[in-house]
Order: sequence, then structure tokens, then C-alpha cells
Amino acid sequence: MEETKLANPGPLGLAGFGMTTILLSIHNTGCFAMSSAILAMAVFYGGIAQIMAGIMEFKKGNTFGMTAFISYGSFWLTLVFILIFKGLPETVPAFLGWYLFVWGLFTFFMWFATFHSNRVLEFVFLSLFVVYWLLAIGAWAGSPSTSHTGGWIGIACGLAAFYLSMAQVINENAGRPLLPIGAFKA
Repeated sequence: MEETKLANPGPLGLAGFGMTTILLSIHNTGCFAMSSAILAMAVFYGGIAQIMAGIMEFKKGNTFGMTAFISYGSFWLTLVFILIFKGLPETVPAFLGWYLFVWGLFTFFMWFATFHSNRVLEFVFLSLFVVYWLLAIGAWAGSPSTSHTGGWIGIACGLAAFYLSMAQVINENAGRPLLPIGAFKA
């Protein structure tokens, strides 16, 4: 029986995460208000597309990819739910801080799992951990400047994820590494 080669779902999940993170982070810098463009991107590309990538990673047997993409896809969907469902009890900023803190804690532990991957992925998870905790501290302290700093780091995080997505597509398509990702050497 012929074995079917499966496509790499990683670039889809990374692009969904990266592009959505860039847009939300631009808002978090204080440069733009929250908009339907951010929320739509968060639901459809950051949320649904990442969850689809995670399901495809499951099929490939990639526990890290499945956990990351389904979790962060769910993050985007829960964040949109928090932001738009005003008929429910409002989330107070301090508790939003705890929401961001636990996502940062999850990301911190996921970062350890990147140590045998490539350097760009390590940077994505390390910077995302920092972003979550800066946003949590900003929410707890009522400090826009701390949240703005998190936004700027979030832009760098999102750009790195988007770069890794495109590097994987371009390198795979070319059959050789054209865009460096700092591959791990055992």
C-alpha cells in the first residue's frame, strides 16, 4: 500500500497566529482602537485556521504542534468572546490580568518544548511569554505604558511567527533552505 505524504500544517498555523498577533499588538501599542478587522482576523484566521492546523498536526503525530495550534486558536476565540459579549458580566481588568497570566504560564512551559526546534520558534514562544505577562501586569496595575510595551514586543513576536511560516513554505517549495531559521543541531 502506498503511503500518502501529508502537507505541513505548521505554516498555516504560524501565519494565522503571526498575522493576528501583529494586528492585535498594533492595537496594544495604543496606536489604534480595537476594530472589527482585528476581531474578524482573530475568529477566522487566528482561531479557526489555527485549530484546523492543530487537528492536522494531530494526524501527523505532532503533539507540540497540535497542542500549540489548538490552544492558541482557542485563545483567540475566547478573547473575542470576552471582548464582544457585553451582555454577560464584564471581565474586570484585574481578572483579565489573570487570564493573560495563565496564558503566559502555559506559553512559558511550551517555550521549553521549543529548545530542540529552531531558533525562530524559540524566539516566538519566549517573546509571547513576555507579551502575555506584560499585558497581565498592565491590566493589574492599570498601566497603559506596560501594555504598550507588550504591544511592541507582540509585533516582533508576530513578525517572527509570520517569517517562520513563510520560511517553511519557501524552503519546502525550493527543496533547500533559502530563508534561515536557526535550525537546532544536536
